[in-house]
Amino acid sequence: MPDNKLQKQIFVVSGGKGVAGHTMVQSLLIQYPQNKLNVKIIPEVQTIEKIQSVIEKAKAVNGILVHTMVNSNLRQILIDECCKKNVKQIDLMGELASYLENELGLQSVNVPGLYRRINAQYFQRIEAIEFTLNHDDGLNPGHLLKAEIVLTGVSRAGKTPLSVYLSMFGWKVANVPLVKGIHPPEELFEIDSNRVFGLQINANQLISHRHKRLTAMGNVDMSDYVDIQKVRKELQYADLIFEKGGFTKINVTNKPIESSANEILSHITERFGYHDQKRVK
Repeated sequence: MPDNKLQKQIFVVSGGKGVAGHTMVQSLLIQYPQNKLNVKIIPEVQTIEKIQSVIEKAKAVNGILVHTMVNSNLRQILIDECCKKNVKQIDLMGELASYLENELGLQSVNVPGLYRRINAQYFQRIEAIEFTLNHDDGLNPGHLLKAEIVLTGVSRAGKTPLSVYLSMFGWKVANVPLVKGIHPPEELFEIDSNRVFGLQINANQLISHRHKRLTAMGNVDMSDYVDIQKVRKELQYADLIFEKGGFTKINVTNKPIESSANEILSHITERFGYHDQKRVK
């Protein structure tokens, strides 16, 4: 196969966000690991002018249009215009839509992005989980301002499991570790302090958590990590950071994760008035 075909560009055209079409294309392309195809999403194509614009872009690079247009009128216009301009187009929706309308007598409401709107809470949770995993343990501190909740505290205070638990209810959570001798990122003090929660924990319970961690790591020699005097100094340092930032302190000692989550969300909803669909039940 000539190399220019391997590098052909695919334009995924949609009246909505283009996520469905992009997923379908990528699900197929992964079966061809040798491909060098460049896939570009063209979302929100809801006018004749936008249709003509994307067709011109595809023609200029000898590209292919793959579309998931649910508006039957715009879909047909796109197909006709591609034919006139001699641009290859692949319709991912038309055949099924025609069957539903012509064979089953159903009528389309022609609303792009309707599935995503109806299932907004599900997508909200997925986005929140992805955000939380990408901002675990101090990752990407430059994006802290995008977080709805920020947890901070010493190692093994329970930041990660609590973050993930909250994200499953649609909250975008970041967590920032505090290490004595290392200054936390400046972004921690730039975010609204009403969104930041400092996790406090009893020293003995913290040491117990850390012993379990060391055992899981193969009993590596980290005596300072479980030394009671050093642990207490770490916790004192964390409290100083909480005070400096004006963060809300949450004591997680011997507390179920659900209780800690509800305590945090009680503060958040009181301060920012979020709707009940994002509360922990």
